[in-house]
Amino acid sequence: MSEETKVEETKATEAVEAKEKKAPRKKAAPRSRKPAPSQQEQEFEERVVAVNRVAKVVKGGRRFSFSALMIVGDKRGRVGYGLGKAKEVPEAIRKATQAAHKNLINVPLDGGTIPHIILGEYDAGKILFKPAAEGTGVKAAGACRTIMELAGVKDVLTKSLRGTNPHNVVKATFTALSELRSADKIASLRGLEAKDLRIK
Repeated sequence: MSEETKVEETKATEAVEAKEKKAPRKKAAPRSRKPAPSQQEQEFEERVVAVNRVAKVVKGGRRFSFSALMIVGDKRGRVGYGLGKAKEVPEAIRKATQAAHKNLINVPLDGGTIPHIILGEYDAGKILFKPAAEGTGVKAAGACRTIMELAGVKDVLTKSLRGTNPHNVVKATFTALSELRSADKIASLRGLEAKDLRIK
């Protein structure tokens, strides 16, 4: 091979390399990112209470889906529950969490306990709630305990009078919590001051 041929090949190679350097690189496709949780959602703690698998029998066999029951709360008096259904467990949990954020209620607290005795009923669920002295702790079990902790209740006595189904327990608990009234609210309704109320 002559020297002229070698020089030409070298020049051709350098030209190709120069073009490659000048050519703009293709940008990578943007990755799909999940929307960042809002500040309000970051304040809340989330807990799964129950996940059920449901089978629908069709001509070709069984089709399975899942339902999830979620509780969310900020431990400062705001708590909510939600039910989500989907073909996969994570998607069911996501839907349940969104529903729970839409169903938040405010729980009036008297220090670390509830202001008065209350009875919560829903279908086959029935639970009695009593205020407790400081240091008693949350005397509750299952879904009821989860709700109390996420609502910010530190001392309470509960007694399940009927039903163990978590869905009924959750709804009975929320029925009771939504009916709680603080001393200030009762006093304002009666046109009095909280200190003038006669509490038994």
